[in-house]
Order: sequence, then C-alpha cells, then structure tokens
Amino acid sequence: MRERLDKGLVQVYTGEGKGKTSAAFGLALRAVGRGLRVFVIQFIKGGFDYGELYAVKHLPNLELRAFGQGKFITQVPANEKDVELAKEALTLAKRVMQSDEWDVLILDEVNVAIHLGLLSVQEVVDLIKAKPTRVELVMTGRYAPKEIVELADLVTEMKEIKHPFAKGANPRKGIEY
Repeated sequence: MRERLDKGLVQVYTGEGKGKTSAAFGLALRAVGRGLRVFVIQFIKGGFDYGELYAVKHLPNLELRAFGQGKFITQVPANEKDVELAKEALTLAKRVMQSDEWDVLILDEVNVAIHLGLLSVQEVVDLIKAKPTRVELVMTGRYAPKEIVELADLVTEMKEIKHPFAKGANPRKGIEY
C-alpha cells in the first residue's frame, strides 16, 4: 500500500517575485520522492516550451497537463478560447481532486487565470471547499484573491528585490523556462 497524507492542506504561492512555480515543483519533487502521487495542471501555459514539461517524463507518480494557446494573454477580457481552456483545466482539477488517485494537486498560475477573468474567484473557492481531506492543494500565480488567501492554510508571497530582466537580460533556457 502506498503512502498517503493524513491531512492535506491548501497552499498559495503568490506575489510579484520569481519562484512561485519553482516552489510548487520543489514540493512536487519532495512528494514524489516520498511515494506520493502528484498531478500538476498549468493554466495559461499550454503551448509554451517550459523545462518542467521535459522533467516530468523522468519522474514516476508525477503527471502534468498544460492548458493554453502558447501566447501571453494581454487582453481583458480574454478571448473565448482562453476561457474555454481554463474551464477545461478547472474541470480536470475537480476530477483529479475527487478521484482518490492523487495526493497532491498543483494548480499552476490559477491566480493569474482568475485575474484575467478566465475563471471566477467563486469557481476556485468552490473547488477549495470541495477538497478531500487527504489531498494537498497548491495554487500559484500573482494576484491571489483575498478570498483564496483567507481559505488557505499556508500563503507565501514572493517579493522581487532584484531581477536581471530589469537590466535587459533575456530569459535563459533551463533557468527561467
């Protein structure tokens, strides 16, 4: 019989600084190392070439699904296809969370999806309230709504102090993506 959590919590990684997704993947790595099963759903990141897409292929008990059109969303309200993909991701999150097959569910950039109007705060609040006891739910992204912050057990805000992008540096393969 595999290891299971006695009690899963709700974690939020938010803020303007770098490291929200990285923190979530660090948790995923620890969880998989201890025999837990982790499912990652990336909102608004589908179609991009991120390093984590390659890493998960080498790790047992870790699945990743990315939803998005491979472009940055700059218009608010977003177009219908972006909304449709976010709703599809949320539907998958509900299914994964209730399946009893996964111990950790990471919703990467879900806060940004809410901020862009792809999902409502209430839809995500309802998901949190329906979380089974043994599932750890991790949500990342800037702009975490106060309703989600209030429901969370752990909230970490990443604060940018200094970043090489401010000096014109380009994103580096394997480091930023």
